[in-house]
Amino acid sequence: MKIAFYKYQGTGNDFIILDGLNVTPELSRLQIRWLCDRHFGIGADGLMILQHDPELDFSMKYFNSDGNESTMCGNGGRCMVAFAHSLKLFNGKETRFHAIDGNHFAQIIDKQDNKANVRLKMKDVEAEPGEEGHFFLNTGSPHYIIISTGVDKIDIVKEARKIRYGTCFAEEGTNVDFMEIFSDHLFVRTYERGVEDETLSCGTGVTASAIAAALINPDNKGFFRIRTRGGELSVSFHQDSMKFTDVFLEGPATFVFSGEITLP
Repeated sequence: MKIAFYKYQGTGNDFIILDGLNVTPELSRLQIRWLCDRHFGIGADGLMILQHDPELDFSMKYFNSDGNESTMCGNGGRCMVAFAHSLKLFNGKETRFHAIDGNHFAQIIDKQDNKANVRLKMKDVEAEPGEEGHFFLNTGSPHYIIISTGVDKIDIVKEARKIRYGTCFAEEGTNVDFMEIFSDHLFVRTYERGVEDETLSCGTGVTASAIAAALINPDNKGFFRIRTRGGELSVSFHQDSMKFTDVFLEGPATFVFSGEITLP
């Protein structure tokens, strides 16, 4: 069977998108793994299917590169908004869509050629105090955040796997983020479960890291600029003690290429 696909990336976090508006592709876990494989398939951190929603502009279904359906993907959501906008599924620059963690609002801030700047509203977060430089937060996906220095030199795959497969998270696992705080920005590297490797960027991860940074610094202004290995994102929010609302993730979503591929 031959299928059409679209490739998008958000600060290096890359995705295969399938148009399921008319017919939803029935893919096996092995086929999704093959499509995401960087040697034998198209290559991606995850695969998403765009679908109709009876009340909103569209819905998104997300699978990690291991072929399993997963929790919310922030960069994936921003890329899906850019794709839906290219299909003219919503008028103007604002949209509402459904994902596995609920309904989301998003805006196209600007768009030039194949690149859009997308602002995505994430779920509200009820945070818990961290201890000894560690935080565990759920921003649509679970994240264990470690505050450190010299993050660019850490072997995060080795270190993160100790936590991802640790006894506390053994059943479902967790994403692991290493965050370094600078005077004017955060630097974040993320190990993603389901990919089982470091990705160049993670939207829910930088969102969780920004919230962790806010908990450390109560004088924050509700905005953080975050640098990842794949580019720059920003996170803004309203904080009331341990509760975070109006949480927005903003950054680029870029169309890379499209094509057709024959499934094995």
